[in-house]
Order: sequence, then C-alpha cells, then structure tokens
Amino acid sequence: MGIHRNVMGRILDMLPELLTYEPHDDIYPLLDFLLNEVRIPYPDVQKSILRCPRLLVSSIENRLRPALCFLKELGFVGPHSLTCQTTLLLVSSVEDTLLPKVEFLMGLGFTRVEVSNMIVRSPGLLTLSVANNLAPKVEFFLKEMNGDVAELKMFPQFFSFSLERRIKPRHVLLVQLGLSLPLQEMLQVSDGGFDSMLLELRLRALEGRHE
Repeated sequence: MGIHRNVMGRILDMLPELLTYEPHDDIYPLLDFLLNEVRIPYPDVQKSILRCPRLLVSSIENRLRPALCFLKELGFVGPHSLTCQTTLLLVSSVEDTLLPKVEFLMGLGFTRVEVSNMIVRSPGLLTLSVANNLAPKVEFFLKEMNGDVAELKMFPQFFSFSLERRIKPRHVLLVQLGLSLPLQEMLQVSDGGFDSMLLELRLRALEGRHE
C-alpha cells in the first residue's frame, strides 16, 4: 500500500492488535470499503490510514459504515464527499460523538440544513468536544463579544480557533482600541497580519478625526 516500514512500526506500536489480524479477513475488507463505498482513490488510501490508523482496527459494520451513512445524510456527497483528509470522521461513534455536535449546533437555533452546510464547510467541527470547545466558545461569543449566531453560520471556522490563544486576546485588543471586525477578518489573518490591520484601522480613525 506504500506505507514505509518505519511508519508501520509506529502504527503497530500504537495498535499492537494489528499483529493478530488476518489480512484477507480483516485488512482487505477495509480496503474494499474505502475504495468502493467511501470511494477513496487507491493512491489516497494510504493517506487515509496514515492520518487515522484507527481505521485499521475499527469495525466496518458497527462503526465505519454507520458513520459513513450519517455523514452522507449530513451532506458529505458529490463534490463534498469524504476525502483522505476527512475519513478520520469514520471512526467516530454516531450516537456518542457525531450526533451530539449536530444537536448542539441545532440547539443554537440553526436548522438541520444550516448545520449540515456549516459542517460540510468546516468538517473539523465534528472532531471538537461540545463541553470543552464548542460550548465555551459560543458562550464567549454571545456574552463577551455580543455576537449574533447568524455570523457563526457564515463563518463556522470560528470554532477551529483557540479561545485562549486567539479569540480572546484579539477581541480584548479590539475592545481596548474601540474597534470591531467581522469574525473572518478578526481571526483568519496571521498575528502579523492582524497587527498590520489594527494599525491601518487606527490610522484611518485618526485621519477621520482630523478631517
């Protein structure tokens, strides 16, 4: 499959039970599933496995196929089908991991279609903890930033940024300077780009005062 021996060593160290697997009974069915049901191109199968070795030890019937069906219902079809970058979602439990994220977002007032669109645009949402990630960020956005949940629909990538290292510090700085920015402009740029943006905004504000 193109997986180098030293890399395989790290996978076996992580998943020693693989040494007891029968290739024809346990490994080939996974390859068939990835190639023919998920429709991952053969050259990308190894990328899927390297990105998420747990695919090799996950039950197709009890874990991978139910997750695939759920993800397809969410909108991971056609041009948004799973790729080697997102097949790691397949090892997640529908009931314990995937569904709670969808229900949390719908609890904010979004429709199922809106939530599906958000997740398809930002699949990483399904890898985040509701209690430790999604909920604290929503609380800060609504209470401290006086945000509108509609903006989260437009920019679901908000959830992928660190609350302590990026969202809070940048918001505090904007408040101190009496400035405001849309979420996308506030978060997507690098630290250097953000500083340059603030400088430009402050210069514009000063120019406006002198006119």
